Amino acid sequence: MRPTAVAPLVLATALTAGSLAACGGGSGGDSDTVKVAYNRSTDNKVRFKDDFLESVKQQYERDHPGKKVKLVPIQAPDNDYATKAQQMMRSGKTAPDLVYEDTFRINSDIKAGYLRPLDDQLATWDAWSRFVPTAKTAAKAEDGRTYGVPDGTDTRGLWFNKRILARAGLPTDWQPRNWADILDAARTIRKKVPGVIPLNVLTGKAVGEAAVMQGFEMLLYGTGENPLYDPAAKKWVTGSQGFKDALDFVRTVYAEKLGPDVSDALDPNVNTRVGTEWLPEGKLAIALDGSWLGQFWSGRGTKDWPQWSSVLGQAAMPTKDGQAPGRVSMSGGWTWAIPKKAKNPSLAWEFVKLMQTPANAVKWSVADAQIAVRDDVAKDPAYLRSTPGIDFFTGLVKYTHYRPALPVYPQVSTAIGEAMEAVTTGDSSAAEAARAYDKQLGTITGGAVTSR
Repeated sequence: MRPTAVAPLVLATALTAGSLAACGGGSGGDSDTVKVAYNRSTDNKVRFKDDFLESVKQQYERDHPGKKVKLVPIQAPDNDYATKAQQMMRSGKTAPDLVYEDTFRINSDIKAGYLRPLDDQLATWDAWSRFVPTAKTAAKAEDGRTYGVPDGTDTRGLWFNKRILARAGLPTDWQPRNWADILDAARTIRKKVPGVIPLNVLTGKAVGEAAVMQGFEMLLYGTGENPLYDPAAKKWVTGSQGFKDALDFVRTVYAEKLGPDVSDALDPNVNTRVGTEWLPEGKLAIALDGSWLGQFWSGRGTKDWPQWSSVLGQAAMPTKDGQAPGRVSMSGGWTWAIPKKAKNPSLAWEFVKLMQTPANAVKWSVADAQIAVRDDVAKDPAYLRSTPGIDFFTGLVKYTHYRPALPVYPQVSTAIGEAMEAVTTGDSSAAEAARAYDKQLGTITGGAVTSR
């Protein structure tokens, strides 16, 4: 996933200051200062989010004399960021006024009592009608209420280095039809272009949800099965052949040395290395990755690489055997939410509204290479010409899937990461790792499982 994967457009929402003030809040903190907590990239040179939020802070303090904004960056891999943010939200003394929430965690944080619903305010906010329906539901809880405002989405596919593929005798307009085509291409590259990593598929516990969504689920949702959760039965799925098939693909990549060294693959910062080192330095041939990678090389990022749009190609991730619809993607995104124990919720929403002016919304969407979730941003000329390949990745939306937005999903994700790591290191076969996952799943869900 986007390194938090991801990938955001800009947030939004609006609530009246008075209605938010009436919501109450925690103790501690300056009543004239809004605290904004967010994830900072583990690469110190990647500052898209920092720079954008700093610019909005300056606008806010100019437009609201006497009020201040305190940016609270948390520089850590995804799992560690989430843990820190949750710790902060537990107490009114430490809770931020605004927090950046990955959509896959928002329901667990709602269940834990960390966030407040926003429906009354959204109902009176004209801009809410600009958001596409799927984006609106991204922060909706099982109780039907909305607890955050999405700031964009993303899609995923295969990035490949045309020069490396040409040296291996492969077409520079490569478009694999099935999983076998991907593995065969990686084997050819390993043989004919020694010294480069043929294929990267994120994996393992330390990489967190980026590995689970961007690696495993891109495979799983291409098997044609009802993969993780059965909404009709309201139960999680065990005994899935597709689950074993996805794990076996990961096992094959690392057992045949088609991917990076296992120690590098299990590095929690590996997703940053893909965009800032391996691809721009010609060390990696094929990456299963996200729509946002171009932000790293645009001249605003950590690696100035003006040639990237001619060196790299994009291909859709195929389904396992090429079965209809032939391609697959996963989409996620982040939201901005107000903690239940926020001291200054009204100031937080003033900050949100400023971020969501049309000019700021487009600015953020362009800066962070997002797939727009607002119809006005999606039509803006600056957005449409912002990143080479944006049309390709926007076109994958029709094939995309979303993770089960349920409170236990973060625990399920952790169990999947453990299964991935077991096959990556060679400690387990795909069948063994799947059985261990099934056992964990029963414990996590209190037995709410159904077998395939």
